[in-house]
Amino acid sequence: MSTQKSYENTKKLLKNHNQSHLLGFWEKLDKSQRQDLLAQIQRLDLDRIDVWVKKFIKNPASDAISGDFIPAMSYNPAPVGPEQQRKYAGAVKLGKEVISAGKVAAFVVAGGQGTRLGFDGPKGNFPISPIKKKTLFRIFADSIAAASQKYQANCPWYVMTSPLNYGQTKEIFRSNNYYGLGEKNVFIFQQGTLPNFSLDGKILLEDKAKIACSPDGHGGSLRALYQSGALDDMKRRGVEFLSYWQVDNPLINIFDPLFIGLHVLDKAEMSSKALIKSGPKEKVGNFCLVDGRVTVIEYSDLPDELAEKRNPDGSLVFELGSIAIHIINRTFVEKLNGDDFSLPLHIAVKKIRHIDEKGNAVESDGIKLESFVFDALPLASKSVILQTIRSEEFAPTKNAAGVDSVDTTRQMMVARAAGWLESAGVTIPRKPDGSVDCLLEIAPSFALEKEDVKEKLDQIPDIKRSGCIYIA
Repeated sequence: MSTQKSYENTKKLLKNHNQSHLLGFWEKLDKSQRQDLLAQIQRLDLDRIDVWVKKFIKNPASDAISGDFIPAMSYNPAPVGPEQQRKYAGAVKLGKEVISAGKVAAFVVAGGQGTRLGFDGPKGNFPISPIKKKTLFRIFADSIAAASQKYQANCPWYVMTSPLNYGQTKEIFRSNNYYGLGEKNVFIFQQGTLPNFSLDGKILLEDKAKIACSPDGHGGSLRALYQSGALDDMKRRGVEFLSYWQVDNPLINIFDPLFIGLHVLDKAEMSSKALIKSGPKEKVGNFCLVDGRVTVIEYSDLPDELAEKRNPDGSLVFELGSIAIHIINRTFVEKLNGDDFSLPLHIAVKKIRHIDEKGNAVESDGIKLESFVFDALPLASKSVILQTIRSEEFAPTKNAAGVDSVDTTRQMMVARAAGWLESAGVTIPRKPDGSVDCLLEIAPSFALEKEDVKEKLDQIPDIKRSGCIYIA
């Protein structure tokens, strides 16, 4: 079909969907730009976009909780009673067997940039460790290498980027020789995008020949795994389970035998780690059972009276917070994609750079849509929740200063290292307030968990007050 004919058909289509402005600068575009813009428009699902505009923009409704819901049940971090002790021991044994068989892959979602950290580049390349300043990517890679060695298994790593940082991330891995893991064991791919909208429902243009889009959220990972060929690669390797986490958390225990084992024992399809919330309005999702299905309700969507409701012992009724750590069956993701599924979309009003009707570059409030991976939980036939200890496994690095910042993450990394050493009988100097009075960093090659430290006491140097000790 000629470009002119395609233009006429597209113009008619856009008029029917109230988006004619997308061709408003047609006369100012060269041939290549015209063809590219038409291709972008043809990739849009305009019928679905009409639904989104009506639902999220024209007649927005709150994400009100519907159905009967109660707090979700979870496994404790440590077993309680003889029966649970036996189950946990069996789960750990099974988890180790599954890892050793090469059935577990690492899967990090790493689409974010380091902008809020004051850093230019993919967030995964931010230097975070307290002494060696290892990047997040390096810490994860070292953990994967250590697990591969510990379990004598080939543990592949799947890295989802966004279109914003895909090229940069590929180059970072290439220039670091894939952190010693081997190029064939690292699969880097992109998540999808969704168009950005004005507050009145018009699709925005980034420039005269380009639709303004944003990444489709971490929920987009489930479709991107399929579309990128990552699922096929996993199947070829014999991978059955994905260990999922977000790139900003350097405390992640990627290959946790207990978590993996409980997931497999209970025949779950998608499982989660949770922590006890620090307060009623901590900005993490809330684990609930809605009509019998595990569901995460965003902190902003849980009514105050429920968020603040307490048990007789003073604990929160809705105390389990989501920390974006999951085990997901490969076959579950395959099944979802076979059903042409779509996760619910969530709306965010943010400053968006675009051009106005005169073609001038502006930045104004607009609407971004994204999906969340935890919205797949109700689609799973069975789901396990395992509580974890915040200080052991959750240090989100989101801000340059303040809460969830670079400093708080480094402090938590030092505190965890100190706790591991103390559990093995090593004396750690502490300040009057109880905080660690030295800098500590434990390499994943030395220990992936506190039990590993106890086996290497003869390799640990004396730890002096105000010292700087890297243990590898």
